[in-house]
Amino acid sequence: MHANPKADCEVAVVGAGPYGLAVAAHLKGARIDTHVFGEAMSFWRRHMPKGMRLRSSLTASDVADPGGLLSLQCYANSRGMKLIYPMPFEDFVAYGEWFQSHAVADLDKRKVDRIERVGERFSLWLDDGDRVTAEHVVVATGLAKQEFRPAQFAGLPVDLVSHTCDHDDLGTFRGKRVAVIGRGQSACESAALLNDAEADVELITRGNIHWLGAGSPDTDQRKASIWRSREILAAKSGVGPFPLDWVAEFPDLVWQMPAGVRAWLNARCLRAAATGWLKPRFGGVTIGPARNIVGARAAGSHISLQFDDGLDEFDHVLLATGYHIDIAKLGIFPPELLQQIQRANGSPLLSNGLETSVRGLHFVGASAVASYGPLMRFVAGSGYAARHLSGALRSRRAIQPPATVAMLPQKLLPQRQKDVVESP
Repeated sequence: MHANPKADCEVAVVGAGPYGLAVAAHLKGARIDTHVFGEAMSFWRRHMPKGMRLRSSLTASDVADPGGLLSLQCYANSRGMKLIYPMPFEDFVAYGEWFQSHAVADLDKRKVDRIERVGERFSLWLDDGDRVTAEHVVVATGLAKQEFRPAQFAGLPVDLVSHTCDHDDLGTFRGKRVAVIGRGQSACESAALLNDAEADVELITRGNIHWLGAGSPDTDQRKASIWRSREILAAKSGVGPFPLDWVAEFPDLVWQMPAGVRAWLNARCLRAAATGWLKPRFGGVTIGPARNIVGARAAGSHISLQFDDGLDEFDHVLLATGYHIDIAKLGIFPPELLQQIQRANGSPLLSNGLETSVRGLHFVGASAVASYGPLMRFVAGSGYAARHLSGALRSRRAIQPPATVAMLPQKLLPQRQKDVVESP
């Protein structure tokens, strides 16, 4: 039996991934009455195939807490482990769960099914029928239910077509002929994992793969020198090409840009690309010529793809086609509330404090990219989102001062041992 939640709270946070946990840690540190719903790191644990690794650098993978005492390195120190780059997803999930156990120990694992606006407050209906009211709601659901599936594959059975987010283990495709659609990090890493699992895999793209970094073996000396120079000059988060990564580092600045300029920046910084350290694992991956898929149909136990230059047949198609934010797909807002949220192409338009046009309703993470820029798409943006949102709420009411290091348990203080970072 779970403990009964508070009948009323100042802030309800929906989602317990990196952004939800970071926001909750800052709100609690600011003595703002906060209740968090969801299972810690559930999307990462259930919708990322085993064997995947973080594209982000270790220094850009901290879930933010007010005192900086729950960093990735502090976690590694507490476990006596060495951090490895690129970091396995399983290790990052374990880190997120460790963060939650310290910063949000009272996490409510129930699911929020519906959010309604009632007067000046919000009512959150939970999956067990309970209802909680809050003055503010922070939606931190990340990429859940936001996957993009091209129209050509609509209506086809899931045993023939699936999205990368549908899997936590690609080993089930051993011995099968699989077409991976896409050319970004997810597509290339999925192709590598399928190759490791002894599947016959072909990567189907509409253009050449854009490789990042000097990690690929066929990078010549001149290009490797250029990449090393870029890495030295790059912003800490490394979101986007130099020097745009330094612009992305300041969401306040991005928020004030004209919509067209901001959209260009987002597209440029978030374009499909893959890290060079994946390339050595492509020995058995077939990379077909750039071509368009104009149709797809089930052909018995196989799927037939119609290209602009002919037909081909596969056992399965894996869509690594990314995500498109449309908050309507979350299914938690009734039509009357959804209509009140100003949106652009499905994304909420956010004002100061990452607040929507509905006062008291906030979005963080990927749903904030359209308003605050590409940093919000990565864990590195959790610090800005948490500080900005908690600061905005603190300014609206008289509250106690934020927690200090002295107030935190001694066991959360970083251990005094040498930081160790390794590459495989």
